Amino acid sequence: MSSSSASSVSTALAPYGWDEAWAEAFAPYATEGLLPGRVVRVDRGQCDVVTAGGLLRADTAFVTPHDPLRVVCTGDWVAVEPGGNPRYVRTCLPRRTAFVRSTSSQRSEGQILAANVDHAVIAVSLAVELDLGRIERFLALAWESGAQPVVVLTKADLVPDAVTRSHLVQDVETSAPGVPVVPVSCVDEGGTSSLERSRELGGGLDVLAAIVGGGTSVLLGQSGAGKSTLANALLGEDVMTVQATRDVDGKGRHTTTTRNLLVLPGGGVLIDTPGLRGVGLWDAGTGVGQVFSEIGELAERCRFHDCAHEAEPGCAVLAAIETGELPERRLESYRKLLRENQRIVAKTDARLRAEIRKDWKRKGAIGKAEMEAKRGPHWRS
Repeated sequence: MSSSSASSVSTALAPYGWDEAWAEAFAPYATEGLLPGRVVRVDRGQCDVVTAGGLLRADTAFVTPHDPLRVVCTGDWVAVEPGGNPRYVRTCLPRRTAFVRSTSSQRSEGQILAANVDHAVIAVSLAVELDLGRIERFLALAWESGAQPVVVLTKADLVPDAVTRSHLVQDVETSAPGVPVVPVSCVDEGGTSSLERSRELGGGLDVLAAIVGGGTSVLLGQSGAGKSTLANALLGEDVMTVQATRDVDGKGRHTTTTRNLLVLPGGGVLIDTPGLRGVGLWDAGTGVGQVFSEIGELAERCRFHDCAHEAEPGCAVLAAIETGELPERRLESYRKLLRENQRIVAKTDARLRAEIRKDWKRKGAIGKAEMEAKRGPHWRS
């Protein structure tokens, strides 16, 4: 690729996140006459790719379709053929980050939702009761992906009481250490613009726009969390279809059906995703540790280095629960996510499966011994 061609590619693709590092990674494919581009949408074995020459449609059959973690995904940078019918994506450039969850199937497979993401924006509706455990689950996957998570509390206008809203924000901040928590409202009231209304509620939209500007962000959350409304507010126009909130339970309806990559007017790109009904962990041990970092810090003060924080003497974690420093709900959620992640990893790791069985037997023997001790030496007679 000539220097002038490289310059034109850089200028055209820069709004989508193209930089010198991506150009260097693509260099071997440029000598083959392939075109660089970013995947903005994938469906039914084909994808839309934005290139320096515009948007084109390409087939993904050449890119390892049998490995669910290596299929072409929204956010991927790819090398695509300059022509042909059909036109093919020849390869994906190595991903910097990847947001992956486990599938609902019984085949122990992961599903990649978005690639090369800088920020994972987790939308949580204040129109319904907060599910802190689900937020922690999203955060674990976000940290594991390599992206910086951000929690956005949507529909803040539905909590008019400032004290209640402040308490809700504090609850989420406790469950999301080190993560920005931004309450927003994207609903116009009496002619007040979304941005102005958001500023009245704490500067939500402009704060969020500043966080996600210049990079790639993926918008995640359950159906009805207000993701499409939030995407439209960030985009400054009604690009995503929005449906009304149900009067019965305050929830919205599922509107987005595919993952779409959209350029933000203030810089950066946004990947909007369908609502996620299931958020299964996928080899997210590091992410779980990050979400519950305060438990890890407390564990360093435990008497035993392998303390399970169950009944061991000198356990700093249990002591923190006794004093109220650590909410018991946090420890229970931590244990639940660790167990789930361990089961997922064990399905593909024979050594770990053996360790889990060994641990079960050890705990079973301890439990049996404790029961016999309580019953006394003559209970069999």
